[in-house]
Amino acid sequence: MPVDTGEGTDSLDMEANSAPTHVSAFRWVVLGILGCIVMLVNADQAAFGVALPSIKSEFHIGNAQAGLFAAMMNFGFAAMQIPAGLAVGRLGARKVMLVGLIVTAIAAVQVGSSVTARDVMTFRCILGLAEASFSLCCVSVINQWFPNRERGTANGLYWGASKLGPVVAPPLAVIVIQELGWRSIFKIFAIPVLVVALLWFLFVHNRPEQSRYGKMPSAGIGGEEALGQAPPATKYEARVPRWLDRAIRLRPVTPIASAGGVFRSWNLIGNAFAGALIVGVFYVFVAWLPSYLVTEKHFDLRTAGLLSSVLFVGTAAGNFTGGWLSDKVLGMRRKPLTLFGPLLSSIALIILCYSPADKALVGVLLLLTGFVIGLGYAQFFVYPMAVTTAETYPVAFAVLNIGCITAAGLFPLLTGFVLDASGWTVAFFMLAGAAAFSFVLVATIDEPMLTKPCG
Repeated sequence: MPVDTGEGTDSLDMEANSAPTHVSAFRWVVLGILGCIVMLVNADQAAFGVALPSIKSEFHIGNAQAGLFAAMMNFGFAAMQIPAGLAVGRLGARKVMLVGLIVTAIAAVQVGSSVTARDVMTFRCILGLAEASFSLCCVSVINQWFPNRERGTANGLYWGASKLGPVVAPPLAVIVIQELGWRSIFKIFAIPVLVVALLWFLFVHNRPEQSRYGKMPSAGIGGEEALGQAPPATKYEARVPRWLDRAIRLRPVTPIASAGGVFRSWNLIGNAFAGALIVGVFYVFVAWLPSYLVTEKHFDLRTAGLLSSVLFVGTAAGNFTGGWLSDKVLGMRRKPLTLFGPLLSSIALIILCYSPADKALVGVLLLLTGFVIGLGYAQFFVYPMAVTTAETYPVAFAVLNIGCITAAGLFPLLTGFVLDASGWTVAFFMLAGAAAFSFVLVATIDEPMLTKPCG
């Protein structure tokens, strides 16, 4: 397939079959509801990080067991990925999400009612089982409601919304703990979960043509741009220098049309491992950042809660910026951000590790660290859409999601063991090394230019 590699432009033209040119504006309302859901899920995890010192004190546990507490939810996530994927494929995202939200609300109340440490771990695991399908449901809906030219932006906004939960949760959790105790955090959390479940039921359908709000003026985006399938008129028309396309290995890649092909594709496997490392780094901050600021920087709990929010503000801004850059500036190239985001994250982590305990300086460094972590975060999840078909994208997403969720549980747990054995300096070097290795993995995969499907 001919590619113009002249200075300033690189374009790939595929024969168009009738891709829709108008889409329903209601898709942004749907995206807002999806953002509320993922925001609540991550708010719960961030609030648990704030509550962790109180839980440790009440149940007399050490850092390693506290890390296990933080990890149980993510282990539940990982264990249910394949069953959740089958359920979504059989029943549809609409039904599966509704059930998951209701179970989540019930399990959250039970966490707040725990009598023993084992109760906390059990109900955190149930929370993970209940929420295992949420990402797949949300990404499935995004890819049915949004055309390919907007998917980087939509996914950037979606994953950015996931960071708004940790922005809001720590300061509020501190207030609730000081006034009502740590248990009340999780009981209160159940209320907005039930509210968003009602919004989901009223307004979100699997496909736009199933919704009275999505039928006009778009007769369904899912036709030519179904889940995980690139449109037939994909264009790489951003004005980018030739050296960048050489650096990111821009080359023709045929969409994978079989499940076996997913497991044989280093592009997908390498992206999955690299994404898992960055997700693992991020979730160490979700679980441990308040404790780090209290024990290592010696800030009071209220200050720790506020500074924790700053990092997640940066991560959300990085997600938003990364989505916009990949669609509007880089011509749907996903790899530049997944390449340089981890590299900058590794550097930022080392600087943060050796920063003095000055509130303003730590706040600025947390903001910058969050921003560079967030730059490529969403694009790891967008990347498989360009190299799979509608039938194989769920398999590719499941592989990526299992890796990311496992890392989200394993990294906080491993950090707990490292803290007991060595301390925060070793922990930060471990995280910086993981981010650097993510950079190396991304460097080995291709930036796809699509041709015809293959097995």
